[in-house]
Amino acid sequence: MIVTLTANPSHDRTVSLDAPLERGAVHRVCSVLSQAGGKGVNISRACVAAGIPSLAVLPAPADDPFVHELLAAGIDARPVPTPHPPRVNITVTEPDGTTTKLNSPGPDATPQLLSALAETLQHRAATAAWVVLAGSLPPATPERWYADLVELLAGTGARVAVDTSDAPLRALVEALPGAAPDLMKPNGAELASFTGHDPDVLEADPVAAARAAGGLVELGVGTVLVTLGAHGAVLVDAHGAWHATPPPTTVVSTVGAGDSSLFGYLLGDLQGMSTDQRLALAVAYGSAAAGLPGTTIPRPAQVHPDLVSVRELFHTQGG
Repeated sequence: MIVTLTANPSHDRTVSLDAPLERGAVHRVCSVLSQAGGKGVNISRACVAAGIPSLAVLPAPADDPFVHELLAAGIDARPVPTPHPPRVNITVTEPDGTTTKLNSPGPDATPQLLSALAETLQHRAATAAWVVLAGSLPPATPERWYADLVELLAGTGARVAVDTSDAPLRALVEALPGAAPDLMKPNGAELASFTGHDPDVLEADPVAAARAAGGLVELGVGTVLVTLGAHGAVLVDAHGAWHATPPPTTVVSTVGAGDSSLFGYLLGDLQGMSTDQRLALAVAYGSAAAGLPGTTIPRPAQVHPDLVSVRELFHTQGG
């Protein structure tokens, strides 16, 4: 069982263009795709496609069309009541795969809502192998709320994965080692945001990214999965570091690719795969997602880990 939290869910609307985006110009739209989304929702959607039990915890009115869409897709949505509907995010994709995102902040979170979300997670974690805390936090949420949740879930028996950015990510890092999750999944830019590295260098240099991620492992994080876009991903744990190169992919939309990578890792873990196999599956899922429109999550038949090349970067002393 994978329990996901999407604290700031969104209606994801993807607008596809047949020419490069030009500011101030009039564009003809090829297609518009609307999906109920958010990082945790995307991972629960991947669970459904792969036949993995999942619960999707999120704030929303119980009768909101967002919730009905998830239920119709087979996602076991567990909305925590709030009077405010989810926000709307807009993504513009160009023919070469360039993606421009316009994300709205979402409604303010009240202390009562945050408390109810935390209680629901703690209760559901008792039957979960993994709890995934994913995405941005709604306005008025304390920056260290994810760190507090990691500490709250520590005694439940479930392992905790965190995928976030900006202030919540920095607050989580500052709370280490007391709030160390079992898995963190930053991308190159997010890793650079608190390590002081140049994000372009980290994304292009897997060894540099692995060394930077190793600092998180030294602070107590179990495993760090760093997605590097077209350069694949690196995985770092107490035993060493590995780099995976993705297969050739025609990029359609990068939205949801990181979420798919995280799910691929979790799926490999649940299936008892070795470290290199989990990394290969993570990169294969991310690559497959990048080749699909909008936030479409790939089905297992669309994922090809056998086309991913994995190499060990270094072995940690004592690992």
